[in-house]
Amino acid sequence: MSRAHPERSALLARLGIDIDSELLELALTHRSYAYEHGGIPNNERLEFLGDSVLGQAVTVKLYRDNPGLDEGDLAKRRASVVSSVALAEVGRNIGLGDFVLLGKGEDMSGGRNKPSIIADTVEALIGAAYLDAGAEAATELVLRLIAPLLDDPHRFGAAVDPKTSLQEAVAHRGFGLPVYTVTNTGPDHNKLFHARVDVTGLVTAEGEGTSKKQAEMAAALTAWTDLAERSARTPRG
Repeated sequence: MSRAHPERSALLARLGIDIDSELLELALTHRSYAYEHGGIPNNERLEFLGDSVLGQAVTVKLYRDNPGLDEGDLAKRRASVVSSVALAEVGRNIGLGDFVLLGKGEDMSGGRNKPSIIADTVEALIGAAYLDAGAEAATELVLRLIAPLLDDPHRFGAAVDPKTSLQEAVAHRGFGLPVYTVTNTGPDHNKLFHARVDVTGLVTAEGEGTSKKQAEMAAALTAWTDLAERSARTPRG
């Protein structure tokens, strides 16, 4: 099989895996781009496959690493790691938005930063890795991608419930409750929600999602991350 184009070598280096160029192209092809180019195949089938591979890899990892957790707690942790909010963060960490193939309209409307598009593309890449390199390599890819979440208990907690984590973080600093403002755009069958969270005098952040809840979670995680990074930069006296 042919290998990836040189301009995508940076992405493959970040993923730590080589993927056939045709499969990689497909994994990066959003439906908006496919529609504008005569209805060529898009990444939704690979996304479907990648979702299954992701779920299995995360389930096994959590089961083996947390012998003291019951089924309910394991299910909650799995749901947080495979959520669109968490996967969007994973995708942003590797600069995935720069490589996604989008239609002109989707690109102009900020599609490269939309959590749903980034998260879906992460799953499509996992599916492509499974087809090209096999189950073991795809599982290793999943574990590399989610490692930052699992290795950092605080970030893991924020991904599980970013709104609660943000509320606790601002309360610890003596500020009031976060205030969320949500708007939406697009037709009823394909709405995009935009959320803004404000903590007066401390932090403001925005997020997007395909539901009000998802958008608020994305905004909360961005705000929490901002506060965490500020704390990390502040010298401890």
